[in-house]
Amino acid sequence: MALFVLATITLLGLVGLTHSSLLEPWIGLWRQLAGWGAYPLFLILAGFGIYQLIRRLDLPYELHSGQVIGLELLLLTMMALIHMALGDGLSGALAGVGGGLVGWALSEPLMDFLGPFLAILLILILAVLGLSLIVRIGWSDIIRWLNRASLNLQIWSNELEIDITEREAQRGGAASATQVQTAPEASLPTPDSRIEEGALIIIEDSAQAEISTPQVRDERLPSLEILEQGSVLALSTEEIDFKKQVIEDTLLDFGLPAIVTEIRRGPSVTQFGVEPGYIEKPGPDGQPKQYKVRVNQIASLQRDLALALEVPRLRIEAPVPGRGIVGIEVPNDATSVVRLRPIIESQAFREMQSPLAVALGKDVAGAAVVTDLGTLPHLLIAGTTGSGKSVCLNALIACLVFNNTPDNMRLVMIDPKKVELIRFNGLPHLLGKVEVEGERVIGVLRWLTAEMDHRYNLFAAVGAKNLADFNKKIQRQRGKPLEVEGKILEKLPYVAVFIDELADLITMYPADVERTLCRLAQMARATGIHLVVATQRPSTDVITGLIKANFPARASFSVASNMDSRVILDTMGAENLLGKGDMLFLSPDASSPRRVQGCFVSDDEIESIVNHWQTLADNGELGDLTAASAPKVAAEAQAEAPWENMIARKSFISDRDEMLEEAIALAQKSNTISTSLIQRRLRVGYPRAARLMEALFEMGLVEDPKVGGKTRRTYVEENEDPIDDLI
Repeated sequence: MALFVLATITLLGLVGLTHSSLLEPWIGLWRQLAGWGAYPLFLILAGFGIYQLIRRLDLPYELHSGQVIGLELLLLTMMALIHMALGDGLSGALAGVGGGLVGWALSEPLMDFLGPFLAILLILILAVLGLSLIVRIGWSDIIRWLNRASLNLQIWSNELEIDITEREAQRGGAASATQVQTAPEASLPTPDSRIEEGALIIIEDSAQAEISTPQVRDERLPSLEILEQGSVLALSTEEIDFKKQVIEDTLLDFGLPAIVTEIRRGPSVTQFGVEPGYIEKPGPDGQPKQYKVRVNQIASLQRDLALALEVPRLRIEAPVPGRGIVGIEVPNDATSVVRLRPIIESQAFREMQSPLAVALGKDVAGAAVVTDLGTLPHLLIAGTTGSGKSVCLNALIACLVFNNTPDNMRLVMIDPKKVELIRFNGLPHLLGKVEVEGERVIGVLRWLTAEMDHRYNLFAAVGAKNLADFNKKIQRQRGKPLEVEGKILEKLPYVAVFIDELADLITMYPADVERTLCRLAQMARATGIHLVVATQRPSTDVITGLIKANFPARASFSVASNMDSRVILDTMGAENLLGKGDMLFLSPDASSPRRVQGCFVSDDEIESIVNHWQTLADNGELGDLTAASAPKVAAEAQAEAPWENMIARKSFISDRDEMLEEAIALAQKSNTISTSLIQRRLRVGYPRAARLMEALFEMGLVEDPKVGGKTRRTYVEENEDPIDDLI
């Protein structure tokens, strides 16, 4: 109050509104010291007095010490500049003109040592510094504005170039039209390019992930030219700034101060990295103390942020693994289509160097996401209708056949829907045709288990631990081929099994499908057999605990509820996905799922790939395809599925008794057999055991019946398969 009263009285005396014998010396002193600067000086002091009076109230604005220093610096520099402008020297300062003695003391030494030009330049720099302290704008903010202006200028120049090129294309024809397509892609930055704006980092998306030199490919493999290049719908800087400001303001409205320190632009969503701030609360001793905003407090505002941003769905990753931020993933206004070609051309795919490398899509930063099917080793996919499961299967299949010849990769496809995978019929990589009948699926799975057991027997014979080791031993012995039981061993291909709509198969044949599928998932990795299974209904009766335990790699598209998300991923989040290829991919070596926009492969691209391989097969450039299939069934024709014998075997057994196979196995292990032995070992009743004994007799596997049900001698060796002989 004393400061405010003193400043007010002095101001009234300076402007001549009050006169007093006691006041005149005080007014004269400040006229000589500050000159014209005395007016703003005491005006500032009066305002500061008022601020000190009401500072304990809940003010909407808080004065910082840096602003006080900036105000003082600006006042002193203005007094020096006024004295330089008037140029009255010491006499003018004593008369109270210009900047007074303070202005004279600041300007005269600088004029003597630096000269007029450098002195004025230095004082102007100090004045700008004081002004920046007052408005709280630092050098980082200035650099941010310059970067943003440069980026806007670049975008404007690119748009201008595109517009000019389009006009030339309309005048000049097809040659200029090609330039229109390539110009915007060449001008876009790569996803690794980062624009630092003070504390803000913007990670751009691009049409081509990391452009690299073409990889040396087999001449028989399809050319990259048959795949579409794709394009990117870049977000405007204004849209990014608007969403960033809305997030910060919404969190602040709920009492959670936070700043966006990182922005990652992806094809379908943009991830805003939010760094939690501090809130002031009374401590244990009653004094104010700074507390960090909790992550759960930000995560609980998911719906409020979606309302503020006006988006249908929003996902919060709290926190982002490996980074000290909370990720708020906001859908883009327009989604970019992720094509297969940019992923195959990316650095990440080239460094994979695996025949089982597959392209999944792009993450929230626009970086290519690839994985090795051999390290997964099996993949489980789930999602609602129309979320992108079948498109994902098509992309995985297209990626495998695009980079592997039939002698290195064979495919088995099961499609109960009969419309999704049948377009791959005729592909030389296929063993048989795409199976669409549910009753034939059991035979396919049984053939796969038999093939797995056969490969393990071959590995044991040559001392190999997996398929790669076995093929290396075969290649080293080209001069002297390896033989097992008189048969020359040949290189074995990988086998990828794709099953669409597992729920339909589980519903029709629950026991057989789950048992054989789990056995394959448990043991088939080392033999080069890998499963990719998709289901529409991720419920516990379809994806059982045994299936989840053997499928560590999972991908979830949009699901109906958080319960479905927990079933497939063991965590929530999939219910907030956007659909149309937006998925969460959980790798076996990852602690949390990764958001990916899946690849899209058009029907024309699939048709071009299939036609390419069919043309090579018709011209005989692929060699003997039957030799690349399983050695156990190496004599069948390409059009005939190798599991036809298994399907006939199942039909043969179902006409008699489902336990006939177990009875034959019991007869193989024993020299003699009886009805009571079958009853005890197989745990069946006497009538069924008697019928099994009669079936063994009809097949010629046991001798004639004995009086009183005595034991009967068996005629089957342990390595024989009498059912195959009968079929």
